[in-house]
This record gives sequence, structure tokens and C-alpha cells, in this order.
Amino acid sequence: MPHEASRPYSDDEDALNEVEVNGNWTPQEKALHEARLKAKAKRRLRKSSSRNSTSESFSESGDVPGGDPHSPKGKVNTNDRKSRAGKGRGLPKKGGAGGKGVWGAAGMVYEDEEPDARDPNYDESSQGDTVYATVVPEVDEKELEKMVNPIVQEYFEHGDTKEVEMLLKELNLGPHKYEFSSLAVSLSLEGKASHRELTSRLLSDLSGKLMSQSDMARAFDKMLKELPDLILDTPEAPQMLGQFIARAIADHVLPMSFLDCYKGKVDCEYARVALDRAAVLLTMKREMVRLDNVWGVGGGLRPVKHLVKEMNLLLKEYLVSGDVSEAERCLRDLEVPHFHHELVYEAVVMVLESKGDTASHMMIKLLQSFWKTGLITVDQMNRGFQRVYDELPEISLDVPHAHSIMETFVDLCYQESVITKQLRDACPSRGRKRFVSEGDGGMIKN
Repeated sequence: MPHEASRPYSDDEDALNEVEVNGNWTPQEKALHEARLKAKAKRRLRKSSSRNSTSESFSESGDVPGGDPHSPKGKVNTNDRKSRAGKGRGLPKKGGAGGKGVWGAAGMVYEDEEPDARDPNYDESSQGDTVYATVVPEVDEKELEKMVNPIVQEYFEHGDTKEVEMLLKELNLGPHKYEFSSLAVSLSLEGKASHRELTSRLLSDLSGKLMSQSDMARAFDKMLKELPDLILDTPEAPQMLGQFIARAIADHVLPMSFLDCYKGKVDCEYARVALDRAAVLLTMKREMVRLDNVWGVGGGLRPVKHLVKEMNLLLKEYLVSGDVSEAERCLRDLEVPHFHHELVYEAVVMVLESKGDTASHMMIKLLQSFWKTGLITVDQMNRGFQRVYDELPEISLDVPHAHSIMETFVDLCYQESVITKQLRDACPSRGRKRFVSEGDGGMIKN
């Protein structure tokens, strides 16, 4: 039929149409069949257009791109990097720089790029030479006192200023470093004279290294403002602080103009007492030189000759005043309990060299007081008397009746429970030599 010959379908489709003509399909099957035919026609049209574009590109180059010259014409090399999709300009993908294990195009030289800190993979520790430093957090003002107190208390025991300096360098005191000086001074006010001497030395050694004059001035200014509170625990705090200020000025820890800054500007009564005390010490003749011993030399740091001189002076003042409590205070201030036997020795020698019984009774009273209060121990008392026993022959050269005076004094001390019976019995006695009458020819009786 002429109508059937004009339809561009295959024999299978003609067969399907014959079925349709015979009326074996339902309307739904007929609509589905038409949709399939339209989709198939579109696929054929798309395939024919792609073949035409490929043939045109081949005709321009004269050869199959990417093909092997020994291979059949039209066979594409599977290892070629050019696009095989049949589209584009036929150039290599990524300009020939892509592919597995390839960093870039041949001959390309990469320059050093600066790392980007915003890069998620940026690692600061891997950039150049990394220096690691220990960061010490700044000490809080509330924790400063807890950390400084043990350092100062240990310093009062060993007296090594270099160790304190090393410990302070390990702490990050920050702007509160001046408070170390004020805390050290306040702790020494509650301690002994030797502690105050050590504190003055510590301030002198730290000045110019860890503390400046302005830091020291700020610390003492704080102490002057805190005097109303300090006097509750230490009634003599104003006088002591004045001595600290005078010693600090003499040691160049504080500027010479420190006192001038407070003239006519101090309302606190205790602060005026401290500043007046410092001014008096600094204006006295040659006092700048003697300020080195404003606290005395504490304990074993004092030379033995100086200790002997101090104890002699103590006993002489007692014989004049008769004040036992003052003598006890002076002995405690010397802070040499291991050297109290020297006081016993000097007291007994003074009794031997004195005239009359006044010195003897006063010394017994003094030794008895020291014995009862525990200021002089049994060992120190025994050592003092034993030293006199050993040197009694030499003392007898200057004091002929030393043996008899010694025996009397030892008996009185035993009666007042100052010495023990063993110590009394150990007292040496000189043998008496009695001569017979002149008629016996001066022979000595056995």
C-alpha cells in the first residue's frame, strides 16, 4: 500500500500496526504504544546529530584524534587524556596537567607561597622555628600573701638573700611586687630584732635588682597608712617603722627626699611618730654610719667579743639600777641562748672582784630569777661556774681571797637553789698550811 510504504518504521512496527488495524488493542495500549514510538524517534535523532559533528571534526584534522597510527581508523586510544565525549575543542583535559600521580604540567616551577592563617589546615607550630616559653600566670593580689609568707619565714631561718631573689623571679608578681616589701616588714615587726635586721638586709639586696626606689617608697607609704592596724598587734610599730625608714635611706633603698614628701601632709598621729623617729636618727651626728646596727646584730652573727662586752654592760647596769626585768629583756634581745654561760661567768667574776656583800646578793637574786624563768638552763649554769672553777688559780693572782669568796658565794647559791649539790661540791678549795711556833724551827706540820 502506498500509505504504508511512506512510514519510516521497521517491520516489527508494521506488524504492530497491523495488530492495531485489526483492532486487537485497547485505547490505553494504543496511547502507550504511541509514546514509545515518539521516544524512540527522539533517540534516533539525537544519535544521528552526534555522528555528524564527530565526522566534521575528523574531516578538519584529517586523522582520528587520539588514535594510534597502526590501529584501525576510527579506534580511539583509551589512555588518551583528550575528551572522548565528542564535544568541545578536542584539547587535553586540564591542559595536560591532570591525572593520577601528576602534580602539574611538565616544566612548571612552583614558587613558595605564604601560608594563609585562615586556612583550616594552617598549623602555627610548623611555621619556621617555633620557640616554646613557660608562661607563668600573674599572682593574684589575694594569693600574694599566702605565697610570700613562707618565703619570708624561711628567710628568717637561713638568711640567704640570693635564694629569696631566685624564688621571687619564679613568681610573676606583676604590678603587686612592691607589696612583698611591705609584707616582709610587717612580718618582721612581729618577730625578733634579728628578723628586722635580716629584713633590712633583704631590702638592700633586692633594691636595684627586683625592686626600684619607687617600689620601695610605695611599700613604705602603704605601711605608714596601715600603722593604725599594725599598732594593735605591735604597740611599738611606729618607732620600729621609723627605724626601718631611716635604715632604708642610709642604705640608699629609699631616696633622700622621702621624708620631705610628707612634711605638713600627714594627718595620722602614728605616721608622724614614725617619720619623726626616722628624721631624728638621720640628723644625729654620725648616725648615718651607726644605722647599720640600728637593730643590733642578731644571734650567732654577732662577734664573741661584742657579746662579752654587751653582757658586761648589762651586768653593770643591773648593779646600778637593780632592775631584774630590764636585765632579762636585754638578755633576751641578744638572742644567744647558747652563750648564756658567759653571763654566768661574768657575774661570778664580778662578785669575786667586788668589795662588800652587795654585789654578791644582787647577783644571786639575778641568777635565781633567770633560773626560775628558764632563761638560763642547767647546762649553761654549770658551764659558767665550771669555767670560773678552772680559772680560779689565775683569778687568785689578782684577787688573793678569791677561793674563800668563791666558797661563800657557792654556798649561798646552793641555799637559794640556783645551783645543784654536785656543782657546789665541785668547787675547788685551797689547802690551808698551818705553821708551828717559832721554837719548832719553822717546820710545817703534816
